[in-house]
Amino acid sequence: MDEQRVSGLRFRIDFSQPLYEQILDQVRSSIAKGEIALGDKMPSVRELAQELRMNPNTVMRAYQELERDGLTEKRRGQGTYVTSSPERVHTFRTELAAKYIDAFESQMAGLGLNWDDVESYVRRKREGRKGGEPK
Repeated sequence: MDEQRVSGLRFRIDFSQPLYEQILDQVRSSIAKGEIALGDKMPSVRELAQELRMNPNTVMRAYQELERDGLTEKRRGQGTYVTSSPERVHTFRTELAAKYIDAFESQMAGLGLNWDDVESYVRRKREGRKGGEPK
């Protein structure tokens, strides 16, 4: 799984996984992290599809979802651009963080850990200690 660059965007595509979801997740993440600046022009559907060697319909589907998220906007005759709204990106980033936290909490609960246990494990991990039961 090699990294490919297309118009300043980085992609790591795994052809054994759904391509549409990979493009969507990687662009969302890049926007949330600020790796793609507000108002930046996105590569055209055709350009991205050619560079990543995939069907343009796959890229189009990901772009449509990004637009529904409010993270991109089409400008007639000019192409697709990252939103210029810092509020929208902040809101999306907050929603994404909440989603990741929910998934993490669910996984920890599946291990039979309560929040105090999790906090102790995280603290130990950050301090560089390995393994063992939390104190």
